This record gives sequence, C-alpha cells and structure tokens, in this order.
Amino acid sequence: MTLFTIFFSALFTSNIALTYLLGMCPFISISKDIKTAWGMGFAVTFVMVLTAGVNWLLHRYIFVPFHIEFLQYLTFIIVIAAIVQIVEMIVERFLSVLYINMGVFLPLITVNCAILGLSLFMILKDYSFIQAIVYALSSGLGWTLAIVSMAGLRSKLIFANVPKSLEGPGITMIITGIMALAFTGFAGIVG
Repeated sequence: MTLFTIFFSALFTSNIALTYLLGMCPFISISKDIKTAWGMGFAVTFVMVLTAGVNWLLHRYIFVPFHIEFLQYLTFIIVIAAIVQIVEMIVERFLSVLYINMGVFLPLITVNCAILGLSLFMILKDYSFIQAIVYALSSGLGWTLAIVSMAGLRSKLIFANVPKSLEGPGITMIITGIMALAFTGFAGIVG
C-alpha cells in the first residue's frame, strides 16, 4: 500500500469515528462547540501519532522477538495513559481555556477506544513504521474532521425544529449515521 492510499483511506473511507464508530463518547460530548472540537481533535491526533510510534516499536522489537504478544493490550493501554498524562499537563499549562472546556474528557482520551483501535489495526495490517505513523496521523485527522463537522452541524441545530424526544444524543447519533453514509461514498475510490 502506498502512503497516499493509507492516508486517504484512514481519512475518509475507513474513518475511525464514522466507519468503526470508535471514540464515540468524546465525539458526542465534545462536539457541541467548534473550538473545543478542534482542540480535542488535535489532542487525539497528537496522542495517536505518539502512541502509534511507541506501540509499533514495542511490538516489533520486544513483543514479537520474545513471543510475548499477549502483553500487547496491557502495554498499549499503559503507553496511551502515559502519553495522555503528558498531553494533559501540556494543555493545562499552556492552553488553560481549552483545558477547562474539555473538562473530564481530556483525561478520558486514555480510554478512547479509537486510540487503542488504531494501535491494534496497525499491527493487524502489518504496517511499517512510516506506514503506521501516516495511518495514525490520517486516522487522527479523520477523527478531527468528523468531530469538527459534527460540531458545525450541531451549532446549526439551534435553528432546526428537532422533535423533543430526539434532542441531544438522539439527533447526534442520527447525524452521525448520515455522515457515515456520506463517508462511505468514498469507498469505491480507495479500499
């Protein structure tokens, strides 16, 4: 697979949020405000790229040679938690407004299944280091694209006549489904 194919596929046709529906908790909760969605998207992208690199190295040079692949899940989660802690400290120190807006969802990046899913997918697809980094970057940007698009759509919902029973998460999930259908339109371009 070429790097462009991996990038395009992870960004659109295999969007980690809209195809695999991973990372839905912060996707639904943070997508109320566009600025916060951008911040969360970039934080998730940053964590994805760092964890993909570290987890790929651990897999290739420790787990496989020593035949201890059974430790991957636990180790991947520990790596994700450590990197999220570092990102949380940086955001709190330098971007305090974003830190306040994200609230509890910044530390919850640790349990964002999109990041763990990314680490597992790159292993399953047997990507090289560069392919894994490109995959992580494009998956993070795809997740960012999805959450920012959702925030933009949700900001326009104040002008819509949404039935009372669908307000909040209900209409958000319907919009997510429609967005997922739109993104699958790219599936014929890149597999």
